[in-house]
Amino acid sequence: MLLSYLKIAWKVLLRRKFFTAISLFGISFTLMILLVLVAVVDHFNGAHAPEKRIDQMAFVNSLRERFKDGGSNNMPVSAYFIDKYVRTLKTPELVAMTSMTNAATSFANGQTLTLDVRYTDANFWRAMDFEFLDGRPFSAAETNQRSRVCVINQHTARTYFGTEKGVAGRTLEIGPYTYRITGVVPDVPVMRLYSSSDVWVPYTLSNEMFGDQRLEGAFIAILLAPSASQVPAMRQEFEQVAKRIPLPDPKRFDKLSIHADPALASIVRQLTNSQEKDSDGMELFLSVCAGLALLFMLLPALNLVNLNVTRILERSSEIGVRKAFGASRRVLVGQFLVENIVLALLGGLLGLGLAAVVLYLLNESQFIAYSHFGLSWSAFAAGLGLTLVFGLMSGVYPAWKMARLNPVTALRGSGAGPR
Repeated sequence: MLLSYLKIAWKVLLRRKFFTAISLFGISFTLMILLVLVAVVDHFNGAHAPEKRIDQMAFVNSLRERFKDGGSNNMPVSAYFIDKYVRTLKTPELVAMTSMTNAATSFANGQTLTLDVRYTDANFWRAMDFEFLDGRPFSAAETNQRSRVCVINQHTARTYFGTEKGVAGRTLEIGPYTYRITGVVPDVPVMRLYSSSDVWVPYTLSNEMFGDQRLEGAFIAILLAPSASQVPAMRQEFEQVAKRIPLPDPKRFDKLSIHADPALASIVRQLTNSQEKDSDGMELFLSVCAGLALLFMLLPALNLVNLNVTRILERSSEIGVRKAFGASRRVLVGQFLVENIVLALLGGLLGLGLAAVVLYLLNESQFIAYSHFGLSWSAFAAGLGLTLVFGLMSGVYPAWKMARLNPVTALRGSGAGPR
């Protein structure tokens, strides 16, 4: 019986090519968009090198100082702040420091290059899981001594030296200074906001290394918990410490807000302007994303309902003949639902292929530097499951309406009149 259903469904889809094409486009395009968006989010927030332990990390990246007369000042924190308040935490296994990237000018083979430079401490190399293609990271001693050393990525090594091997120990000019290269690492996609760069140098060489005790600066603290399950406790401990931080200037400010958040939550907090709230806004953000995804999937389902109802009128004579020869409602409903399932599966496979092509083109174009987007099979399975659910939903009402057609009126070509 099922094989007969499938054969009929395939012939029906081929016979009504225009309907099939419209339906396949709606299903495949929707699934493609979802897969591409999931790949982008996973590229930023997934456990990929060098942020393989990102589920164990929290980031202190913004200090908000609220002025008494209105407005606020939002800045990264200083090295003093990290040493004074963050490194004293008991829960983290490790506290590291990094900056956002800064553009610097360099010269290679007669051309001017702009490189992204990131300032870090030695713990940064312990918190992140870099694979060294050559050499090693710079050490704590080199950082404390303000040695002009650096680690470079594979692209920079090839641009300057034509290879990433045997580069350690050579020198590189960035701006007015010459740096000794200690190691070479693979290129890191720019969407890894806390680890990507062309060049990494000791934070003690940064112009933002103030000698005073100001709280705001140019650095981000990276907190690494012993396990993912201990991240909430680590965040809670930091919240308690943050409440005891004195205002830097009570005459100008009346409130200080700072949090330790996971990577995605830190961005959501900024977007939702939740710096002064205890909640990072992730529950609302995920709820909105889930609602939009369901709505996005529901639109082609509603379109299929309309198309299926229209198709009933076109097939009324066929339905009348089958009912006249004894076809039951159950058989007719089953046939129509199988047609929708076959259509949904074909659309899902087409959507997977389109997503693979789009991600391949994004990777090849390097529209996002050093990017390497990959398909999420779990997202595809969930998307295909939703596609099948909505495919069935879009077929229930038309199938019910079809099964209730009066054979006589159906044979006359009219879709009216339930039996």
